[in-house]
Amino acid sequence: MGMTLALLGSIAFSGKAIIVKLAYRHGVDAVTLIMYRMLFALPIFAVMAWWASRGKPPLSRRDLLGVLGLGFTGYYLSSFLDFAGLVYITASLERLILYLNPTLVVMLGWALYGKRIHWGQALGMLISYCGVVLVFGLEAQAQGAHAAWGTLLVFLSAVSYAVYLVYSGQMVQRIGALRLVGLATSVACLCCLVQFLVLRPLSAAVVAPEVLWLSVLNATLCTAAPVLMVMMAIERIGAGMAAQAGMVGPLSTILMGIWILDEPFTVWLAAGTALVMLGIYVFTRMARRAPA
Repeated sequence: MGMTLALLGSIAFSGKAIIVKLAYRHGVDAVTLIMYRMLFALPIFAVMAWWASRGKPPLSRRDLLGVLGLGFTGYYLSSFLDFAGLVYITASLERLILYLNPTLVVMLGWALYGKRIHWGQALGMLISYCGVVLVFGLEAQAQGAHAAWGTLLVFLSAVSYAVYLVYSGQMVQRIGALRLVGLATSVACLCCLVQFLVLRPLSAAVVAPEVLWLSVLNATLCTAAPVLMVMMAIERIGAGMAAQAGMVGPLSTILMGIWILDEPFTVWLAAGTALVMLGIYVFTRMARRAPA
């Protein structure tokens, strides 16, 4: 059951990019689209935060500020940059870039805390980044500067989420994973709603019905449900096994991109994907063997 939950959660997460690309076909922009996603997700995460907070003391001022900062960085900023980048690049390349997240966490640990990077981890990073560069080169040939801009936005999204992971460790120990996720994602939802009100007229909220239904699907199936499934999987099989199950994510995104979005599949895309997955596999194996 734990492995099944981890696999389903990874596949559901990877479907987000597919739904976003489908919604863009109806003329909606990133600011409006992410507003609707977070609007429909807000009640779910608010209930999650309330449930996890029952019988527990109120947050200290320090933890409250931490929740606000992590919600802004880890869920609002990373999500918005991801949505904006998907305007310019394929869902396949987006998923491969986000899959580099563990390497970014390690590099931030080195830059912020001076943590040593093991040679095996460096080898894994080199292999995986070569895979992303290979796939990026294919898109740059087809889309030129647009591919570079989209890749940069999605990479910054991955960096933003890595910052959340680096700084959330101690808070998880103090207030609990479910409570932190519920509160931080609720903050992100409110940020997206405020962003829309500041940057767009209310008339921009009038969108095609397909956008609304896709946003509901994104908020439930590809946002709230996978968060819960992955957390339940970690409780049953541990974070290491859950992370290994997550390797199905890039493959499922590519398959759905080909099947639903008619994105091209080439030998070079397959080679780039294989390099990224091999690199992350080497990286995670060496990370477990590296001395603390």
